[in-house]
Amino acid sequence: MNTGRRSFSLAALAAAGLGAAGAAVAQAQPAPWPTRPLKIVAGGVGSVTDIRARWLAERLGSAFGHPVIVENNAAAGGNIGAAAVAHSAPDGYTLLLIHQGTAAFNPYLFARTGYDPLADFAPITRWGHGSLLLTVAPGVPVNSVRELVALAKTKPGALNFASPGVGTPPHLASELFKRAAGIDAVHVPYKGGGAMMGALLAGQVTWVIEGLTAQLPHVRTGSLRALGVTGATRSPSLPEVPTIAEAGVGGYEFAGWTGIAAPANTPRPVVDRIHTEIARVSSTDEARAWFASGGAEPGLMTPEAFGEFIRSENMRWGQVIREAGIRME
Repeated sequence: MNTGRRSFSLAALAAAGLGAAGAAVAQAQPAPWPTRPLKIVAGGVGSVTDIRARWLAERLGSAFGHPVIVENNAAAGGNIGAAAVAHSAPDGYTLLLIHQGTAAFNPYLFARTGYDPLADFAPITRWGHGSLLLTVAPGVPVNSVRELVALAKTKPGALNFASPGVGTPPHLASELFKRAAGIDAVHVPYKGGGAMMGALLAGQVTWVIEGLTAQLPHVRTGSLRALGVTGATRSPSLPEVPTIAEAGVGGYEFAGWTGIAAPANTPRPVVDRIHTEIARVSSTDEARAWFASGGAEPGLMTPEAFGEFIRSENMRWGQVIREAGIRME
């Protein structure tokens, strides 16, 4: 027997085996992600969802090494944009800036939305939680919530309020305000937050309830007058402004939130990567200060916790909307 040849053969077989094992390990490694730009679908230009999406997109772009683009779509209370994301490829490249409207209001307000908020999305994290702000233009002759309610009661149906679309959080917040205060006013829906704020600043509508992020710059320049915050406590950004409840509308409370979601069946490693990067950029002093300036906080959640949060919000608001008999179609 030729021992040299046998040794060579064994060595060759061992090398081949190691090569095959190495190839198998290489094949088992997840493919690099991302390898191209991402997109976040948000509400109208100038809305809270748009402002938050753009802040996050800039920082995620740096983290991922690829641009993150914001696409605005506020049509049908956000239903069109949410449905587009729900039916996108589940690869993590198309994300939704989800909020109360798309997750909890719209399924009960609209006959059809084009998506199921509990089945068609992979929750990633809540990202933004806080009070909204009730404001009026300087031309409106009121300086408090009580005065606004009194004016509305002397002119039933004469006052109006704006929203960035039917079924959006600002719309429902104002509808709840109407009911809690016992007043009648006309809803004027606009195509997005920018158009809504433009109408308020021009004095075309009486009031708006929207996030502090979109309204604080106008309040600080005196272009808008802040009357009350919707939460249970005053905002650190506007400590002099009372809650709507303490300003005379007992029992009124509304907390707004936004979050990030991907299409259902997005691979868990991709969901985890996005969550990790959002958590990283949100843990900075810059992020905490930025949220605080808008009367909010990051309010991060794990994907599982955010999924349960969406489910509970959906059930809660479904009951409220059904009992109130509110329908948009």
